[in-house]
Order: sequence, then C-alpha cells, then structure tokens
Amino acid sequence: MLEIKNLHVELEEEEKKILKGVDLVLEPGKVHAIMGPNGSGKSTLSYVLSGRDGYEVTDGSATLEGEDLLEMEPEERAAAGLFLAFQYPVEIPGVGNMTFLRTAVNAQRKARGEEELSAGEFLKVVREKAKSFKIDADMLKRPVNVGFSGGEKKRNEILQMAMLEPKMCILDETDSGLDVDAMKLVAQGVNALRDGKRTFLVITHYQRLLDHIKPDVVHIMANGRMITQGGPELALEVENNGYANLLEDA
Repeated sequence: MLEIKNLHVELEEEEKKILKGVDLVLEPGKVHAIMGPNGSGKSTLSYVLSGRDGYEVTDGSATLEGEDLLEMEPEERAAAGLFLAFQYPVEIPGVGNMTFLRTAVNAQRKARGEEELSAGEFLKVVREKAKSFKIDADMLKRPVNVGFSGGEKKRNEILQMAMLEPKMCILDETDSGLDVDAMKLVAQGVNALRDGKRTFLVITHYQRLLDHIKPDVVHIMANGRMITQGGPELALEVENNGYANLLEDA
C-alpha cells in the first residue's frame, strides 16, 4: 500500500534536518503504529506524506500503490486515497459541516471518474454514519469545528474519514487532549473502518489508544529514523519502561 524508502526531509526555512533516512512498508489491511519521543519526526512524516508546505524532501521516495506520492499535489494525494487526521483539527468559520463534507466527497468522486452523489443520496449516507459516531444533526449544521470540543472535533474528523473512504489513513496523535470516553468513540470509529483492505498509520505517544485500536506492527522512531519494530507488546514495553533502553540499544 505505502512504501517509504530512505526518506530525508528538512525544514525549508531553517534547513534543519528532521527525517534522516526513514524506511517503512505498510501492507494493505494492516494497522501500523509509530511511537517515539518528542521531536523524533513522527508528525513531520505525516505532514510530508500529505503534502504540507514548508518541508523539503532531499532524498528518498514515498509511493502509494506504486504511484509516486511526492510528485502529487495535496488534492491529488487525497483523490488517490490518502487521508490525514490532524492532531489539532482546524476550524473553518462560515463553511457548514454538511456543505464541506458533500463538496469533499464529490470532489474526490469526480477526480476518480465516479458519479457525484445527489443531495438526497449524500444526506442518507451522512446521517447514517454520523449516528454511529454519536454526532447529532446540530453538529452537522454548524460550521466546521467551530465551537466544537476537542472530542467533537476528533469525532467529526473520523466522520470525514468514513465519508471519504480512503485507502490509506494517517492518524497524527488523534488521541491528543481526549478524555477516555471520547477516545473510545474515536477508536470505535477507526475500528469500524477496518475492512482487511484499508491501511492505517497511527501516530501516538501513549499505549492507551493502542488498547482500543489494536496494531499489527509497532514502530519506534527517534532522531528522524525508525530504530526498531515489533508487535503490540512493544508499545507495552514503552509504556512501562520508557524509551531509554530502546535508544541505548539503537
């Protein structure tokens, strides 16, 4: 699904190296988790994959289903099936949630050569999916994320993911600032999208999210590189012992 080879990235304005040779292969249908100390490059990796400005790729490659991801514009990456859930979802005043969702869904369908959803078709689908994430009609009518709590913003983002049905889902510390109940709801939404074909990359600091979203593989990242990987037990080791021993071994 997603293959990253020897990826080197630096901040454009500061010429500061962030990623220093990242190698990562994510298979279809699998859930991979990335953990690591602050400043290790986890969020930078998600930004570069999604096409955020301000980062320069100086070496390496990233392909999605064999297509060169780094040569695509952000909207082309989205149409190809890439989705990024932000650590801090942005507010969009003046743009209604329903309008935003329908525009995004139909833009992607058009880019893929599919028929756009009519207003009636869209309404039926969005209400059904919103109900499963405990998003009420009032939230759907409000401007995107404006006045939403942290938990509502994250649930709204999972709704966006459910509507867009991406192939490759990147969750950048989506548990940040959530209480236990909100985190469980978000995890339920993610698990509902696991279908054996869709791939997930979950970036997190804490084991608690991985209690609810069971990863197939856990990677540890430090100083801009992947230093080790293992099964879910690796996340438990980090939770109990921290990163010191793993960094020392690396």
